[in-house]
Amino acid sequence: MAMANASIIKDVARFSRRPNLVDYHAVCAAFDWRKARALLDGLPGGRGLNIAHEAVDRHAQGRLAGRVALRWIGKAGERREFSYRDLAAETSRFANALTGLGVGPGDRIFTLLGRVPELYIAVLGTLKTKAVAAPLFSAFGPEPVATRMQLGEARVLVTTEALYRRKVAALRDRLPTLRHVILIDGGEKLPGTVRWHELMDAAGADFTIPATAPEDMALLHITSGTTGRPKGAIHVHEAVVTHHVTGLYALDLHDDDIFWCTADPGWVTGTSYGIIAPLTHGISNLVVEAEFDAQTWYSILAAERVSVWYTAPTAIRMMMKLGADAVRGYELGALRFMASVGEPLNPEGVLWGIEAFGRPFHDNWWQTETGGIMIANYAALPVKPGSMGLPLPGIEAAIVQRRPDGSVAVVEEPMVEGELALKAGWPSMMRGYLHEEERYRKCFVGPWYLTGDLAKRDAEGYFWFVGRADDVIKSSGHLIGPFEVESALMEHPAVAEAGVIGKPDPMAGEIVKAFVALKPGYTASEPLRKELLGHARKRLGAAVAPKEIDFRANLPKTRSGKIMRRLLKARELGLPEGDLSSLESDEK
Repeated sequence: MAMANASIIKDVARFSRRPNLVDYHAVCAAFDWRKARALLDGLPGGRGLNIAHEAVDRHAQGRLAGRVALRWIGKAGERREFSYRDLAAETSRFANALTGLGVGPGDRIFTLLGRVPELYIAVLGTLKTKAVAAPLFSAFGPEPVATRMQLGEARVLVTTEALYRRKVAALRDRLPTLRHVILIDGGEKLPGTVRWHELMDAAGADFTIPATAPEDMALLHITSGTTGRPKGAIHVHEAVVTHHVTGLYALDLHDDDIFWCTADPGWVTGTSYGIIAPLTHGISNLVVEAEFDAQTWYSILAAERVSVWYTAPTAIRMMMKLGADAVRGYELGALRFMASVGEPLNPEGVLWGIEAFGRPFHDNWWQTETGGIMIANYAALPVKPGSMGLPLPGIEAAIVQRRPDGSVAVVEEPMVEGELALKAGWPSMMRGYLHEEERYRKCFVGPWYLTGDLAKRDAEGYFWFVGRADDVIKSSGHLIGPFEVESALMEHPAVAEAGVIGKPDPMAGEIVKAFVALKPGYTASEPLRKELLGHARKRLGAAVAPKEIDFRANLPKTRSGKIMRRLLKARELGLPEGDLSSLESDEK
């Protein structure tokens, strides 16, 4: 981890306009969330606050009606553009279509789509109806998809014919709440499905958003945990206040920006900052369907004159591997601010940004549970390479240590390791885990939300990431729960036990590694290893499945029978094994 005495740099490029946050301490001292909410319109007639109105309809009714809201570039280079007026009409059609299907407030509408316009229309149209948008990552395998839709009690699924055939159709009997499947493409109508174009063609382009309370549930982000099932983080319409403010300060969005967030909306970044935040600012939001390819990305940055770019450390490391010379020759004069999120960005990545693009990448930190950026490096402030940055105005962050009685003590001394905690009360703070109130309550001690991340704070107030306090794996910006992977492996007839850890990887941050104990009658072999890797990939999808599998006679377990992933990881990485007093069985 980079320390507080690392070099301090400033954005070396001349500002093309004055940053939104210049005097950090003055803005923090004067900040008030009530005043921040006043930056938004609210529904006409004082009928509350709705994310879709703030992101789309209010612009469609004013001076920005003709501005490009969504510019989509397909895998084959095809293009589609939607002005704010167009986007308002299309999202209203979808809202009317859902209403016609009997969807009501609180119903969960899942999307299983790549980065295509229908995904963005479906999410925003869902929010207009006061139903709940729950985007899924399209690379998930059948089991993660079914598990998340079960947990979220899916009422409607919007997907493609191919994804439905491969990942949902065979498991549909496990989804008793799923009433409608809307296919955005395909020829022959499949049983139990309806066609997107037929619904949209029959729906009107005018829709009046009903009165929406700020605390009405709006988004359900299902994130992985270390034990048990994934957890469904609940976010409400008031979260849009955080989305807007963080777009203003952390991403430095200005009225005429072309913004590109490379994250998939199946993850929280792709929803909060790939859909909501840029649209609340009335700017043009670029959506690229294709996956990462450095030369393609450079061409897009140049051709589309992207001015603010929000990407991930994995992509940055892959670009670094090709070298700064690969960027030469592209006209990137419009690019004025670059940010990174998903996992800590190493100092080399920050500095490489200067070498390749003439400016640093600005790292920031947040979680699915926080709903929006909490700590960031800002356009006008010094950047300490390797640091998470400074808390957003309106966010009180601290390093705490747990006392034996369960309370926490705030650490005042600089550079003392502890758990990163946030004072509860910001608008995008999760309001609960769906149907798991006790699990939610355990996240808080007194006024503090405990993030589960270990960190340090230096004398200037910058925060430095140390590591996770639990076993969640961060691979290429994706949160992966070991339990899900272990469960999928144990479905194979040869597997008796499985333990999964995150193994450091220079490109992905971490890769998933599994340790497997076999049932009697099975022998460890390279063909079996490949078979298990293929089985996991089929069940979980490439993004979640393990990249490595080792065989063990037994796995280390506590006296209560819980596999000690911590010990597996320590032995894999040659780290101290720590306290083994609870160890009952072992592979040794």
